[in-house]
Amino acid sequence: MKQQKSRVRLTVGRVADFACPAGKSQAFLWDTETPTLALRVTPTGRKTYVFEARLVGATIRINVGTAADWPIEKARGEAKRLKMLVDTGIDPRELERQQVADRAAKVAASAAEAITVGEVWPLYLANGKPKRRDAWKPRYRADLEAMAAPGGVEKKRGEGRTRPGPLFPLLALPLAGVNEDSLKSWFDCEATKGKHQAARALMMFRGFLRWCSSQPAYRKLTDRDAGRAAAIVESLPSNTRRTDALEAAQIPGWWAGVEQLNNRTASVYLRALLLTGARREELAALTWANVDFLWRKLTLADKVDDTRTIPLTPYMAQLLATMPRSSEYVFVSTGKVGRIADARASHALALKSASIDGLTIHGLRRSFSLLGEAAGAPAGAIAQVMGHKPSATAEGYRPRSTDALRPFHEQIEAYILALAGVKFEREAEPGKLHVVNSR
Repeated sequence: MKQQKSRVRLTVGRVADFACPAGKSQAFLWDTETPTLALRVTPTGRKTYVFEARLVGATIRINVGTAADWPIEKARGEAKRLKMLVDTGIDPRELERQQVADRAAKVAASAAEAITVGEVWPLYLANGKPKRRDAWKPRYRADLEAMAAPGGVEKKRGEGRTRPGPLFPLLALPLAGVNEDSLKSWFDCEATKGKHQAARALMMFRGFLRWCSSQPAYRKLTDRDAGRAAAIVESLPSNTRRTDALEAAQIPGWWAGVEQLNNRTASVYLRALLLTGARREELAALTWANVDFLWRKLTLADKVDDTRTIPLTPYMAQLLATMPRSSEYVFVSTGKVGRIADARASHALALKSASIDGLTIHGLRRSFSLLGEAAGAPAGAIAQVMGHKPSATAEGYRPRSTDALRPFHEQIEAYILALAGVKFEREAEPGKLHVVNSR
């Protein structure tokens, strides 16, 4: 037989006098004014208000609070609130759990929204390497770091300290706060210092946003397309593709101007760029360990692959053999890096003497490609010597061995030398260069 509940109107005195009978683990004193409210007491004397009701045929019991913390009227009010929820079919326990989860989610969301670009940027540098690569290319990684550098360090050249990189102001922004408006404001400010530098910084930051949007932890915080908004794109400088290259008629003047430079290292370096089609950094970093005079090969650091090996053509072999071997680098410089870093000033002098305008150093690479075509070399062979990424060309691209490339590369060299009016003893031993300029 079910035990009858003990009911009285709870008062301060009755709450104080209520005790747990001997041999019982707990005892209840039910309120007549609020039937769903009871005072529970344990053998230790701990007194707690509880709520009890039936929901979907089952009894539920919920702790309201201790008698020391909850006055009777406050406990009655809580019991009435819980009864209203039960009467509408809501389980107060589930509601409380959901509210706790919502509060936790809100705290987590607030914490996530406070994450700054500067906190995520180092993770991008460590993990955001391009697809199909083991790591960033060193030069690009260095540029990323320089773009976000705080500045304030002694300049390597000149006096004073460096300025903050263009991306540095963005590091303080919350990642969730990077949007069209904030990026437009940043870009307009940086563009006043240098529009092309600001545009390059923006391109790098777009890569950062793409990476963030691919990460589950940052996806909801990232506006991937913020850097592509019309208001920003319209402000970008025109991205006209350079097409500068030497014309056949300009080669004699250019060659003579370069050959007469007082800086012999720059002179040989510039001619080597035209004769190999190499990128300026690839050739600048050439070491003697990668010059094979015996088997006539050059091994260059490559933008697409780690290295590439090209033929060491006859004139190039004789030209390099005349260079002093005072360092591991072929093109030695007294600068901190120990090798030639920037030959633009020397090139400008040669261009001035030849009355040629607008030819960049990279234009020498384009010149090699165009002159290679004019010499009759296959497109695939020209691309391989230059280190272009393999693609389906008209001849159907297939890598050639260095020896298979040799006749085509020598054909290009001979064509360029003929245009320049240079004659030399092709079979002469490297190091004993004899050049006769007929013009």
